Amino acid sequence: MLKKIAVFASGGGTDFQSIIDANEKEGFCEIKYLVASKPEIGAIDRAKKAGIATIAYDKAKGEGIAAFYKALTERFQSEGIDYIVLAGWLLIIPADFISSFEDRIINIHPALIPSFCGKGFYGLKVHAAAIEYGVKVSGATVHFVEADVDGGAIIMQRT
Repeated sequence: MLKKIAVFASGGGTDFQSIIDANEKEGFCEIKYLVASKPEIGAIDRAKKAGIATIAYDKAKGEGIAAFYKALTERFQSEGIDYIVLAGWLLIIPADFISSFEDRIINIHPALIPSFCGKGFYGLKVHAAAIEYGVKVSGATVHFVEADVDGGAIIMQRT
């Protein structure tokens, strides 16, 4: 039986699209949801095109972030979501949500952890810091999420 996943994205969805494309070729999971950090991001268009259900956080509607994560926890637990994949997710994830899915939340970080990670290192800021430092090699890290930002166990790294 295929693992059910929810992918969290905050932007155009290029990492999300990579997951969709790889899954179409290899069939390793069932992408049940895209969770969007706001209602008008490019990743939503990618989800619609692929027939993937979308849940968007919309603070303009007055929903608090704690209530949003609580609703996600209840839905994902009741529907048997196996893994959550953060693919460019920029909202802080509360510790109680992380503990509800311990060792089942995976992050894609655009650097070789432990370099250029932690609070404030996301998106293009990571690459700018690496260039400024003068690194000769860079890459990406996939790791489990813990309450400590970018502090979870490393699953894999590639240059």
